[in-house]
Amino acid sequence: MRKLVYFIAVSIDGFIAGPDGSDPTGPDGFWPVAQDYIQHLAQTYPETLPAPARQALGVTAEGTCFDTILEGRRTYMNGVDAGFADCYPHLRHYVFTRTLTESPDPRVELVATDPVAKVRELKREDGKDIWLCGGGELAGALRGEIDRLVVKLAPLTLGSGTPLFGRGTAAFAPMLYDRTDAVVLDSGTVFLTYDKKAGGDA
Repeated sequence: MRKLVYFIAVSIDGFIAGPDGSDPTGPDGFWPVAQDYIQHLAQTYPETLPAPARQALGVTAEGTCFDTILEGRRTYMNGVDAGFADCYPHLRHYVFTRTLTESPDPRVELVATDPVAKVRELKREDGKDIWLCGGGELAGALRGEIDRLVVKLAPLTLGSGTPLFGRGTAAFAPMLYDRTDAVVLDSGTVFLTYDKKAGGDA
């Protein structure tokens, strides 16, 4: 069965974006994006690079991890606001929203139904794993369905912002994970991979 993988950059103090939820890596962003970070993504997770970055870097690799991306509306609109209605045309693209009624791009499918039911449906299909890109509210709603966490821990603290699992969207439910990989970059970012333990509950 396909896995749902929350592949996300997070600060040391547990935030994935600032208080307004805007793209922290955009032109006015504050997130550290070093050369070795970009190189590691291009070599190991090339499908997670948005199309403009893939084009600029000459990345054509299909990737081995994901063939599907899930986003919440706010995360998706960061790309739209930057002029890209589909930042990931090389992936099946789903956006979970109850407010958008028409997709800005025909390749992007809007989902207004229960995200848990949709993810369970996608998991039963053949294919590579499913990338949960964000944001925090969607991750909070899907926390029980997440099979793997790939945390790109940045050498950065924010003080406040958008938490890893949103603001109060996830119920208190301790879960245990096995750390299965760790890659430390010279620039300070650490890629930590955790697989949910069988049973999952602490």
